[in-house]
Amino acid sequence: MKVILLEDVKSVGKKDEVVEVNNGYARNVLFRKNQAVEATKKSLNDLKLRKAHDEKLAAEALADAKALAKEIEGKQLVVKMRVGNGGRTFGSISTKEIAVEAKKQLGYDLDKKKMHCEPIKSLGYHDVAIKLHPQVTATLRVKVEEK
Repeated sequence: MKVILLEDVKSVGKKDEVVEVNNGYARNVLFRKNQAVEATKKSLNDLKLRKAHDEKLAAEALADAKALAKEIEGKQLVVKMRVGNGGRTFGSISTKEIAVEAKKQLGYDLDKKKMHCEPIKSLGYHDVAIKLHPQVTATLRVKVEEK
């Protein structure tokens, strides 16, 4: 019997796959646990439409991430940090502080976990890579000034 899997089933297949299984296994296990539905014309058409909708949403998310990356590339963020004698800095600037300043200064709600940089311990310009989408990475220019 051909069935469409509604979730990943170990040793059978992944979600949204059409697989061939024994009738008894389908009726007694997969259907009862709501892990699969029978592969009728209607259910196959629904699967096709759902996949098309998911692809459309993924394309829109990618386009949004690319647009946001373009906006971020042209911006500069200014962060202030305490400096002692001889230009020595106290502490460092982490991605959490960068995310807070980006929200305040630029209005972007960026996730600190998606920023990739070493803790900033010196004055000047630094580039911070931000992963907006699995295929899109933006670079934010951070200027560190004396407080």
